[in-house]
Amino acid sequence: CSAILSSYLLGERLNLLGKLGCMLSLVGSTVMVIHAPEDEEVTTLDEMLSKLKEPGFLAYAAILLAVCLFLIFYLAPRYGQSNILIYLTICSVIGAFSVSSVKGLGIAIKGFFAGRPVLQHPLTWILVVTLVASITTQINYLNKSLDIFNTSLVFPIYYVLFTTIVITTSIILFKEWVTMTVVDIIGTVCGFLTIILGVFLLHAFKDMDFSLGNLPQVLQSGQQAPVTRDDKNILIEVDNSSIGPEDKPKVFVIYT
Repeated sequence: CSAILSSYLLGERLNLLGKLGCMLSLVGSTVMVIHAPEDEEVTTLDEMLSKLKEPGFLAYAAILLAVCLFLIFYLAPRYGQSNILIYLTICSVIGAFSVSSVKGLGIAIKGFFAGRPVLQHPLTWILVVTLVASITTQINYLNKSLDIFNTSLVFPIYYVLFTTIVITTSIILFKEWVTMTVVDIIGTVCGFLTIILGVFLLHAFKDMDFSLGNLPQVLQSGQQAPVTRDDKNILIEVDNSSIGPEDKPKVFVIYT
C-alpha cells in the first residue's frame, strides 16, 4: 500500500518490474505465514525468560547484534548513501529485538492486570529498554533511507526483510521448527525464495523505464539486434549506409 500510494501521491515512479516484485514479495510472505507454525503459548515472564536464556536463541541474538554493529559502523558510512539494502537491513535486524520485546511486554501487561508483581521483575525493565533502543534505531535508519531512496522501493523491501527476520526469530525463540512438517518446511523455503526474487526485481531494475505502455517498444528494440550473415556462397559483401550513394565504392561480389 505504501508503494502504491507513494507512486500516485508523491510521484515516485515504480516501474512494471517493481510492481511485479511487490506482488512476488507479498505472495512469498503470505506463503511463509501460512506454513509457519503457531506460537508456543507463553503466559508468564518466567517462561519468557527461560526461552530467552536458551543457548540457541542467545547465539542467534549474538549473531544478529554482531551483524547490526558491522552494518552500522562499517558498511553504513561507506555504502549507506548508495545501497538501499544497508539501512533497511539494519532496521530489519533490529526488528528481531523489538518484536521479542513487544511479545514479553504483552505478557507483562497481561500479568499486571491479573495482579502479578510484574513491575518487580527485572525482565520487564530490560524489555522496556530494549524496545525503546530498538525502535529508536529503526526509526532513525528508516528515515535516513526515506530521505535518500524512493519511498515506493523502501517500504516493500523493508516489509519483506522485516517479515523474514521476525518469522525466523519466532521459529528460533519458541522452537517452532520442531513441530513443522515436511510440507510446511518446503512451503516456508519456497516462500522465502519467492521473497528473494521479489526483492531482486525491486532492487535490480529500479532505474529502468519499463511499463505496460512502452512494453511493445522495449520488445521491439530488443529484437532489432544486428544480424551477422554467413553464407558460404558469398565471398565478399560490403554494406556501408553511412556513405552517400554517389560516394560508395564499387564492390565486386563473387558468387560460386
